[in-house]
Amino acid sequence: VLFRSMSGVQVDKRTQLGGQRIVIRGYGNDQKFNNWGIKAYYNNMPLTTADGTTILDDVDFSIVDNIEVIKGPASSQYGAGVGGTVRFYVKPPVEDGLSIEQKTSLGSFHLFQSSSKINYKKDKSSMFLNYGHLESDGYRPHGGSLKNFVTYLGEFSISDQEKISLLMGYNNSYEQVAGQISYADYYAGIDHGNSAYIKKNAGNSILSTRFGVSYENQLSPNFKNNTTVFYYNSDFTRIAAGAYEVSKNPNYGVRSVFNWKKDFSAKWKNELNLGTELQQSTSLISNYRFLGTDDNNPLLVSNISKASYFKYTNNQWSAFIEERLEYRPYELAFVVGLSANKIKFNRSDLLALPGLITDYNKDLSFDKSFNTVLNPHLAIQKTIKNQIINLSYSYGYNAPTAATSFIAATNQTNDHLTAEKARMIDFSIHGLLLDTKFDYQIAIYEMQIQNKLTQLSAINPQGGAAYTYWANTGNQQNRGIELSLGYVHTTKDGHFLKTIQPF
Repeated sequence: VLFRSMSGVQVDKRTQLGGQRIVIRGYGNDQKFNNWGIKAYYNNMPLTTADGTTILDDVDFSIVDNIEVIKGPASSQYGAGVGGTVRFYVKPPVEDGLSIEQKTSLGSFHLFQSSSKINYKKDKSSMFLNYGHLESDGYRPHGGSLKNFVTYLGEFSISDQEKISLLMGYNNSYEQVAGQISYADYYAGIDHGNSAYIKKNAGNSILSTRFGVSYENQLSPNFKNNTTVFYYNSDFTRIAAGAYEVSKNPNYGVRSVFNWKKDFSAKWKNELNLGTELQQSTSLISNYRFLGTDDNNPLLVSNISKASYFKYTNNQWSAFIEERLEYRPYELAFVVGLSANKIKFNRSDLLALPGLITDYNKDLSFDKSFNTVLNPHLAIQKTIKNQIINLSYSYGYNAPTAATSFIAATNQTNDHLTAEKARMIDFSIHGLLLDTKFDYQIAIYEMQIQNKLTQLSAINPQGGAAYTYWANTGNQQNRGIELSLGYVHTTKDGHFLKTIQPF
């Protein structure tokens, strides 16, 4: 619901509850499911891995308190992705004492969602422990979902200047996949699913652990630092129409931001943010190809010479600086930001060891790195009572992923592949009216994307079989006008209906 109330933001799903694809201002609508080119965060922890891929199947959205979306390359502080940044915030309880919450939702297709939370707050500590359960039969054949989440969030003040936050989660997500159907069946309203998927019981299973520690220190009245060390690992099992794949995907790193606020005078107010984010992932991925010739044994696979076993080591680094200078007499602010971004991939083919496998006459190892790219961001903001007028000009950058940087069918590194670059101009007005009960936002933007990454098809000249690969296919221009309206009506204390929020 939070996403659907945002203009310019679209969320699609491959299944009823999984394979989420976030499209921001038209960017990402050519991806089948999941995301790259868009960064996502869970509090201060990146959900986007060092590979640049974002998977949201194992995120418990029932405990998310609010969502912030930065549309397009309009922020220097989050790696300057082309599509934008999505931040999910989870907050500890604010009321003292011990309390228990239970939320239950029921819906069509046997949808059942439950969230059971224990809250505790006293003196200098605040925490909750939540168990979330979500299941549905899905709206398609073989489209069921089953998810279980356990999340702990604790916040502790260790002094008047220091605070530590601890976020831990264990998640179990399973999504059945029905596969594609023909256009003829779709327009005729016939959906029996794709037999190649259903007879193999295709689906995605994710067992994941997420852990993060944040340390905030108010070093002086005007200077503070917030540093987060994070770790994430998923045990991923994927069964598709043509392959059985298992992988372990540890991702870890650190994000540190220094904030300096200092009034230069009674008229000039200053805020400077300076920081860095480093990530590394070291994945092990095994993939086995189905023969597809025996309906009595649909999981029969080819011999191991047709399989793959890779170790990926992916690194992503960014550094940023953003200055906000406000002239109080005119309520006018100037924002200047700059980010530096670099990404590197390494893949080792663990089946290519000499003498290991007969007839495995190849080595699919490769290295690929992209030069450090600088992306500026400029904005002017004018405040008029509860209204903010914003004009910004930004640059963005999106490198290919490790999977797109190699063409498996031709056994070669995709050396011609370059990163996408984008520039965006945005004019917006948003604010509050009617004693802040009525909110609105109007935006006009133009985003130019160079070196657009697109998946193409080709015929292998050696074997004649069709295959897909990624290429830079030119430029893309996204233009749009966005409008959103919302109203909050609250009733007096004691009334059974507390809030109405049309949007």
